[in-house]
Order: sequence, then structure tokens, then C-alpha cells
Amino acid sequence: MRPLRSPFVIWLLSSIFAGYSKLVFKTLRMTEEGREQAEAVWAQGRESGAGAILCFWHSRIPMSPLSWPQDPGRQDMRALISRSNDGEFIARTVEKLGFPAIRGSSAKKTDLAKNKHGEQAFRDMVKWVKDGGGVAITPDGPRGPAEHMEKGTPSLARVTGAPVIFVGLAAKPCIRLGSWDATLIPLPFAKAAMVWDGPTGAGRGDDPDQLAEDWADRLSAVTRRAEDLVGLED
Repeated sequence: MRPLRSPFVIWLLSSIFAGYSKLVFKTLRMTEEGREQAEAVWAQGRESGAGAILCFWHSRIPMSPLSWPQDPGRQDMRALISRSNDGEFIARTVEKLGFPAIRGSSAKKTDLAKNKHGEQAFRDMVKWVKDGGGVAITPDGPRGPAEHMEKGTPSLARVTGAPVIFVGLAAKPCIRLGSWDATLIPLPFAKAAMVWDGPTGAGRGDDPDQLAEDWADRLSAVTRRAEDLVGLED
């Protein structure tokens, strides 16, 4: 039996990893660049009730709660996470860290608006963002290819009119898993970096495919910048 098919094992491992993450987050030596851009999105939420779309690559999920601490002065954040067994583990872990989940597809994704279970997840995200909430998306999840964005994220931005912001995260020393995305797990007292880009948006007349390509480049750029700041090499 695969361990992550057991509800008890999922609960146990998610509790352990969430506890580990909380302790490690307190010890990180963090450098930030572009935080004023995130502040601008948070201000939009306070002043006009605007929602927000946050993007980071799948490999940075373990560090992602650092990017959006839940606070009355920020949009209430939800994370799009697949319905797979691995997704269940991730959902339970990040929920304990302040990112409750909107559950999406367990299949290899193409378009968030069209894949299995994706239609309901897409509707849930649209409603949540239009009501002033925030949605965190890993555009290359749940199964890659790594750092490749499909048009689902630009489509969500186009439908909701919400600002989109990109965040690159890195830490050294860290553990790199042997997964398809080489997931990064920071170690205690690591040097860490968080780099922001945006906000941007999508108009009704914009081409989602072109936006996906452009936005993937921007997201990868801030990720490489965060890695450079901590001296992390591939």
C-alpha cells in the first residue's frame, strides 16, 4: 500500500511537516525584493475589495505560506491544489500553515477551466476572487512540466479582472526532492529570499496563450533572482 493512500498517514505526515515548517520559518534569514508590489495588491484589496491571484512554481510550495501571511489587511488566500493523494497531503499541510485549499484536478492539467474536476474548481476560484479573496496557483502543477504555464491562470485573470502577482522563493541550505519539480524544502537557519513581480492583469481581448508564455518567463525570472540572492545553484 502506498503510504499517501492512507488517511491516517496523510494526517500524520501533514501534521509533522506543518510543525517543521512553522519552526523553520521562524529561523530563516529572509531577504525581500519588490515587496512594495505586493503591498500595492494588498492595498487594492483594502481600498476597493479587489481580489488577487498569486503565482509561484510548484517546487516552491513548502515556502509559499511565507509570501502571504493571513491578515485582515490582505485578501483572504486560498490555494488551488489537486485531488490526488499527493494533493491531499499538500492541502492538509498548507491549510495548517494558513492556506486553505480549493481542490482541482487529479489528472495532468491542460486548462484549469476544462480538466477533470477543473470546471468546478474554476467556478469556485472565480467566485472567490470576485468576492474579494485571493487564490494561490502553481501554474505548472500538479504534474508539470516544471516551470511551464498553461492558459488557465491567464483565463482566470481575464474572467475576474483581478491583479496577478508573481513571487520567486529560494533558500540555502535546503533539501531538493527527487520529484519532477525538484521541490525545495528549506533547512533551519537557512538564508532565504522572496522576490516579487507585478501586479499585472489580463484584458478581455488578450491572448491567454501569449500571456501564459510571458507570465511563465516573469515567474521564472523572479525565481532565478531569489536563487541568486541566496547563492543557490541548480
